[in-house]
Amino acid sequence: MLHIIDDEEVVRDSLSWLAASRSIEARSYASAQQFLDSLDGSFDEQGDCVLLDVRMPDMNGIALFDLLVKRDLAARLPVIFLTGHGDVPMAVDSLKRGALDFFEKPFNDNDLMDRVQQGLASSRQAGELAAVHARLATLSTREREVLDLILAGKMNKVVADKLGISMRTVEVHRAHIFDKMQVKTAVELAGLLK
Repeated sequence: MLHIIDDEEVVRDSLSWLAASRSIEARSYASAQQFLDSLDGSFDEQGDCVLLDVRMPDMNGIALFDLLVKRDLAARLPVIFLTGHGDVPMAVDSLKRGALDFFEKPFNDNDLMDRVQQGLASSRQAGELAAVHARLATLSTREREVLDLILAGKMNKVVADKLGISMRTVEVHRAHIFDKMQVKTAVELAGLLK
């Protein structure tokens, strides 16, 4: 989902049309506050990206970006700044703090949409990584110990000997790990956690 935040309706409409031309679903917001009010903690499985105007009344784009960074949302919501009044120090500072890019109006439509697609892909990857970390957090301490040995390539017998537990207990832990991590094989598990 592309989130377009700009106080000018004509800009929002133009960017929405541009996104649609690339089959990218978009939502428009007239203000930073309207966008913040829409955040519910869920993210699009296809990824999210924010096109953010720098100069807006009430809360400007830089202040909104600072808030997203503070809330630890910048990875899930990559931000591309748009401005008609940018300056080099502002752009450099934004990029150093994690913005994906900074475009000055007028911009090249293809360059902007290519960058949006990169932002969507980055957001998707961040979401997948967050899901893996959430599943890892469900493992018990013993399951983590078994997992570490599985990832080191140890067979069940070696794991059992090393941890002082029975082979059957290792098999049960292994089954729980595979279930919680949503994998079917040790190779798939290793690929997920690489």
